[in-house]
Amino acid sequence: MKIKLGKDSYGKNAINLSKIVRHEDYHEFRQISVNVSLQGDFETAYTVGDNTKILPTDTQKNTVYALAKEHFVSSIEDFALYLANHFCSNNAHVSRTTIEITEHLYSRISFDGLEHPHAYAGRGNEKHVTTVVQDLNGKSVTSGIKGLLILKTTGSAFTDYIKDQYTTLKETTERILATECEALWLYDSHKPDFTKLFPQVRNTLLKAFAFHKSLSVQQTLYAMGEEVLKKNAEVKEISLVMPNKHHIPFNLQQFGIENNNEVFIATDEPFGYITGTIIREEEN
Repeated sequence: MKIKLGKDSYGKNAINLSKIVRHEDYHEFRQISVNVSLQGDFETAYTVGDNTKILPTDTQKNTVYALAKEHFVSSIEDFALYLANHFCSNNAHVSRTTIEITEHLYSRISFDGLEHPHAYAGRGNEKHVTTVVQDLNGKSVTSGIKGLLILKTTGSAFTDYIKDQYTTLKETTERILATECEALWLYDSHKPDFTKLFPQVRNTLLKAFAFHKSLSVQQTLYAMGEEVLKKNAEVKEISLVMPNKHHIPFNLQQFGIENNNEVFIATDEPFGYITGTIIREEEN
């Protein structure tokens, strides 16, 4: 029986980094978590314990902190591209580098119409994420949003679905539509203006969700992705995950009270889980 090493990689995860950029009249605060993964000619490290081709994961961590000083100055995508190129260019045994960055989002606190120059508030669970992959064939950049909690109180229905002996769900033409959306999009190029495009795509998603007359979560998911592709030529495809955060009307009739879609039970589990990828088709 012959045994061999299959696919392998190694790296450093959860490199948590915060940076303050001190401008003349305000401070800019950034907080990110970086994952580094390297693939290449490392078989002998696994099979015979030969570490001569291994860049220690502690060195990878230190590299991220050191390079952040001069090169984490704009988008997380640009920083990820720089890191990927650094590890590929400076390590002969590396054939593929994957950099994942998650940014914890903050906004400067506003009051009386003014932004405080150095006080920030977090944006809950919402995060900006990116994954950059660089290998011998080139580079790819995927960016997105996780933890985007969105809800609308009208403009959502669910009717005409399959009904069998186990169906108890009642049709509705008026319901709360709520989800914690995850959206990941693949850029058609690794040289766009990432700082401009991220909020642009985010705003497109929010506007499509708010104004779409929904017949199902699936239809709304498609409409959101379709709108992103229509409005952003730099995006090649987009994948969305939209778990259904159910808000079920509570039975007030048992107390002799009429419930006109006003009082609900908010449930976390179980929940519907809807996903989809919308692709820009190549023209012949």
